[in-house]
Amino acid sequence: MVAEPRDIEAIYYAALDKTKGAERATYLDSVCGSDTATRTRVEDLLRANAEAGDFLEASFVDPTVSLDTTHVTETPGTIIGRYKLLEKIGEGGMAVVYMAEQTEPIRRRVALKVIKLGMDTRQVIARFEAERQALALMDHPSIAKVHDAGSTETGRPYFVMELVRGVSITEYCDQNRLSTKDRLHLFLQVC
Repeated sequence: MVAEPRDIEAIYYAALDKTKGAERATYLDSVCGSDTATRTRVEDLLRANAEAGDFLEASFVDPTVSLDTTHVTETPGTIIGRYKLLEKIGEGGMAVVYMAEQTEPIRRRVALKVIKLGMDTRQVIARFEAERQALALMDHPSIAKVHDAGSTETGRPYFVMELVRGVSITEYCDQNRLSTKDRLHLFLQVC
């Protein structure tokens, strides 16, 4: 039986602190015991972290750049790094998501998520980067892959993901007039 996700996360972070292979193996032996499914999941996360290298550890916030946002607003046509914003496709509490076109090394449509103006506190930036790292570690056909990350000219962090076309889950629920119970069943499938 696989442990709860929060338990797997705690085991993963504790194992990550163990830098010597033998020390890590001993720790996993003691914590996971005969639960091979949990151990396999934690080892998969550790392997993904190792394969990601500096990508997941690098901070994309340039501390020398002032986050003066008085004249900054992204609109279709704005260029951020090697991405041209095409249209705003979503917005949450701390960030805005745009459909963008990657211009190099290949041309493709992507989703670019950038922190909103005024949301440049250390706490929000830390949450944003934690989200980026968590998504980059996930390897599942139903989860969009992270392609790139960086910061705007004004120092606001962003990350670039695979663009998934379709309606949002809330729109789907509304269009199909799902009851609260049916919405919860759908939510459980997503989890």
